[in-house]
Amino acid sequence: MNKDIIAGKWTQLKGKAQAKWGDLTDDVFDVREGNAEYLAGKLQEQYGWDRDRAQREVRDFEKSLH
Repeated sequence: MNKDIIAGKWTQLKGKAQAKWGDLTDDVFDVREGNAEYLAGKLQEQYGWDRDRAQREVRDFEKSLH
């Protein structure tokens, strides 16, 4: 799923993302509305993951939506 599709369907996908990463607030999901890089950055901050892990988590999440 590409970034445009994620951004376009963000309202529907937001609930799934919040279920997966429950420690992130609504504000994180509302501010960038599907921006994968922003989400990866917030995962790094919240969970203390390195950049590669955060990006991998977001990619895996995107793949799970198919």
